[in-house]
Amino acid sequence: MKTVFSPGQLAHDPRHEISDGELKPAVEIPARAEIVRARILEAGMGEILAPEEFGMAPLARVHDAGYLDFLDSFWSRWTEAGRGGEAFPFVWPVRGLRADPVPDHIDGLLGRYSFDAGTPMGEETFAAARASANSALTGARLVAGGDRAAFALCRPPGHHAAADYYGGYCFLNNAGIAAQWLRDAGAARVAIFDVDYHHGNGTQAIFYDRSDVLFLSVHADPREEYPYFLGHAEETGIGAGEGFNVNYPLAPGADWAIWSAALDAGLERIARFAPDVLIVSLGLDPYEKDPISRFRLTQDDFTRLGARLARAGLPTLFVLEGGYAVDALGVNCVNTLTGFEAG
Repeated sequence: MKTVFSPGQLAHDPRHEISDGELKPAVEIPARAEIVRARILEAGMGEILAPEEFGMAPLARVHDAGYLDFLDSFWSRWTEAGRGGEAFPFVWPVRGLRADPVPDHIDGLLGRYSFDAGTPMGEETFAAARASANSALTGARLVAGGDRAAFALCRPPGHHAAADYYGGYCFLNNAGIAAQWLRDAGAARVAIFDVDYHHGNGTQAIFYDRSDVLFLSVHADPREEYPYFLGHAEETGIGAGEGFNVNYPLAPGADWAIWSAALDAGLERIARFAPDVLIVSLGLDPYEKDPISRFRLTQDDFTRLGARLARAGLPTLFVLEGGYAVDALGVNCVNTLTGFEAG
């Protein structure tokens, strides 16, 4: 299986995040990608390719033009306001406030285009996010060109980013961008299966009214875990998308027996949908030792995950999402991919 990765993704190097109401050391750090890459090389999994440059057009197929302009112009606006270092929003257009008049001031723009305070932005954030998206797009091109599977080593991750907001360490929705590119390249139907511990709220929001992209997510119950305000079982799509959004929220503490039952239910739904391509938003934070998660998957369970995904018999693009047990991240990732290849 080929891996796609750009060192440019490492340029986004946050020092802090706001978590649990406190300023803490960042957990979405460049070492995540470096450790996964090192393990792939150690395991001899195959080529590691540099991504192609796809430009802005595929991003604009998924993301709002104003939002992309904000990301592109953020650093100049930030520094023109006399700021330096990492940026965090602190005010949002919540219920009773207006989001339609887009602010001119950078603090207003940060609030308009974000949904949490835990995702720092810096000078290289957009460049790294674009490199991450190009990795996903290059992986999509490999699969469209006949590869059985490809792995997009994406960092920063993407599944919390919606059409016009960022959060959860995500700025561009890599899986969503790849799915839309595949549709534009001729795939009639695409399925996205998100197995991250946290619900892929951004991906759900992007495709919620569509029947050509099936979105499924197995994740911690949002009544207990981030992102709190999306990911419930009754969210099944609207309009043409009714029935094409499937959530499997699980109580914290779920082990493989519980978690894999939801996985199997999702795979059955995918089989009925009969997509041309499967995209796996590969969150590795269901791991039992992940510092910000409360599921109980073991390292061997990730091998089982890969094998079960292989049974779908579909061209498959793996897109890296979360996973913050840094020392084990490479092992869990490679276990998934080798489990798939052996399946």
